[in-house]
Amino acid sequence: MAELNRQLQHDSALTLTEYRILVLLSEAPGVALRMSDLAAALVCSRSRLTHQIRRMEQSRLVRRTACEDDGRGVIAHLTQDGLRRLRAAAPGHVAAVRRTFLDLLSTGQLETVGTVFDRVSTELNRHSELETN
Repeated sequence: MAELNRQLQHDSALTLTEYRILVLLSEAPGVALRMSDLAAALVCSRSRLTHQIRRMEQSRLVRRTACEDDGRGVIAHLTQDGLRRLRAAAPGHVAAVRRTFLDLLSTGQLETVGTVFDRVSTELNRHSELETN
């Protein structure tokens, strides 16, 4: 992971965490997510995410607004600058992921990794749903 973080910082002045946030927002409907949902997807505390998003706002990568249906909620939005930075960073990052991980594994090993990550993801989502209910 340190190698991927170095590559992103060198090539696009983004951290791995910032890149992940930009990806999650870019894939969300309306390129926006509730902060609580974003924290759950990142498996991090809301407090830590708030500090991270504040720094990203200063760089104009994201912006925050109040949630219209819940006055306590906050929505993180991907900005045009954030989308541009993500698009510029993606090719180098994808190449680095391939070089650092994917190219090292056989097809069978990749299938096993996929199965393991599917299982872990299912459990994380199940625990997250239990916590919110």
